Amino acid sequence: MKLLIATDMEGITGVMHWDQVTPGHDEYPRFRKLMTHDVNAAIRGAADAGVEEIIVTDGHWFGYNIIIEELDPRAHLISGTGGPLAMVEGVASGVDCAFFIGYHARAGSQNAILDHTWSSSRVHNVWLNDILVGETGVNAAVCGQFGVPVIMISGDQTVAAEASALLPGIETAVVKTASARMSAECMPPEDSEQVIYSTAYKAIQKYHAGKSASPFALDPPLTMKVELANTELADRAALLPGAVRLDGRTFGLKTDTIVNLYHSFQGLVQLTR
Repeated sequence: MKLLIATDMEGITGVMHWDQVTPGHDEYPRFRKLMTHDVNAAIRGAADAGVEEIIVTDGHWFGYNIIIEELDPRAHLISGTGGPLAMVEGVASGVDCAFFIGYHARAGSQNAILDHTWSSSRVHNVWLNDILVGETGVNAAVCGQFGVPVIMISGDQTVAAEASALLPGIETAVVKTASARMSAECMPPEDSEQVIYSTAYKAIQKYHAGKSASPFALDPPLTMKVELANTELADRAALLPGAVRLDGRTFGLKTDTIVNLYHSFQGLVQLTR
């Protein structure tokens, strides 16, 4: 059995401020370690439940956050940027199921640590086939194209609720309870690692029993609507071939596969830099 652990950083144990997840800030090195610890807890739980092969994809910022020398050696690490499947790079390599570790709620969510969708400054909202989604939904849809279900997520209580509504049957590990965008009651790392471990173990058990979440598959035609932060960004994004400007700051995208839609979305957001 092969597992993909796709990671982000805003939903990691103790994180509640941008300084903690931004390279170059004094706080960042501490939270790289905590990120690595959360991922290791998921690896231990999955391996103890019978997973033989594990890939970890570092999906935050430029993809060099996880400390490889401290990563559980039972996993291989995909690091860096530029992979065609970005935050879920590796999902096309014969993966059976996926975990999302350290994820955050979609843009505009109340009581959600550092809520955003792909870019906190450039993207306001994203819809897939008229379903309002965040990074959980976008990346789960890419996994779904390969028949891969997302069976576990860790983060705050709001992303857990978002994932449960979108992916019925998913196991959730709540490591902090947010009361505002930058305020949360956080577990001690030892406790949150135990929560992640036990949730990972249970998720794999449910998968073996045929009771886990199903792949997130959307019916064609496949469409995405992207609302940007302002019209200046939209003026730049309008250069993307195939992007239809629906209003001052909103675009419609339509392609034949979720992966192609994912690529178009990434290209549109890159043009707004």
